[in-house]
Amino acid sequence: MEDWDDGPFRPEAVTVRVPAKINLSLSVGPLRPDGYHELVTVFHAVSLYDEIVARAARGLSLTVEPLRRDSDVAGVPDDEHNLAWRAALLLAEYARVEPDVRLTIRKDIPVAGGMAGGSADAAAALLACDRLWGTGLRRDELHDLAARLGSDVPFALHGGTAIGSGRGEHITPVLAAAGLEWVIAVYDGGLSTPKVFETCDTRRRRDSREIPEPSVHPDLMTTLRSGDALRVGAALYNDLQPAAIELLPEIGDLLEAGRAAGAAGALVSGSGPTTVFLVDGPVSAAEVEEQLRASGLCRAVRRARGPVPGALVSNVR
Repeated sequence: MEDWDDGPFRPEAVTVRVPAKINLSLSVGPLRPDGYHELVTVFHAVSLYDEIVARAARGLSLTVEPLRRDSDVAGVPDDEHNLAWRAALLLAEYARVEPDVRLTIRKDIPVAGGMAGGSADAAAALLACDRLWGTGLRRDELHDLAARLGSDVPFALHGGTAIGSGRGEHITPVLAAAGLEWVIAVYDGGLSTPKVFETCDTRRRRDSREIPEPSVHPDLMTTLRSGDALRVGAALYNDLQPAAIELLPEIGDLLEAGRAAGAAGALVSGSGPTTVFLVDGPVSAAEVEEQLRASGLCRAVRRARGPVPGALVSNVR
């Protein structure tokens, strides 16, 4: 038989699955001259996923569709305003290739919910296009491109549990026990992240108190390694939570409903409005889920586990 080589395999389509994130802690420092805040946060990837499919095409196009029947895609742009679109362009420019790809985003991560769905899609688009185009970037190169796209994008590549610093783009993995169980309440509506930070700054000026440099409380690091839901729940914190509740008081009602139902911990995720509840096993999860659904305060209630890996190629053909 004649020996021959037709060159490197170029797939027709690449599918990447990418998880949502929650912030187990979020410490917000003073406003910087560049308009950002120095942040230190503990990211935690959980088992709510978007899928991004990158297909060979001429030119760049993007469509958005629900991953499940009850998944929400309202308001997600399908043009250059989508971070996944910008990720594909950035990778093409960096690798000096044409941005020829048809992107399909299959969403299940709540939209505008503080769970970094848009950032997750951008990370997945980087990974999918890198594989589709055969650009072969190193992980650190993808990380650097991710950081140029947004503060939460690098963590979506890494997943697991990690400390994020700077604006959140500097990632340091941390040891954390597996199998934390969460109930997630998805509010029917969104909150503007800049508005939440602005309100946080206003509240601090009103209180006339010195703002410390951001940090991770050592109690949280210790309890994460233990995996004890009650101890982890008591250590959760978010400096943006009071501002989010001021803008949307119903969030506070949701937090109280979850605590009353027996959640080990209750927290606004990131800038909100999604609220997350740490539970101590399936019985507690069922009780918290039932009470949140009965409250009428949220659009949907989901269960998830963490930590889970970051963006991963799930199919190539």
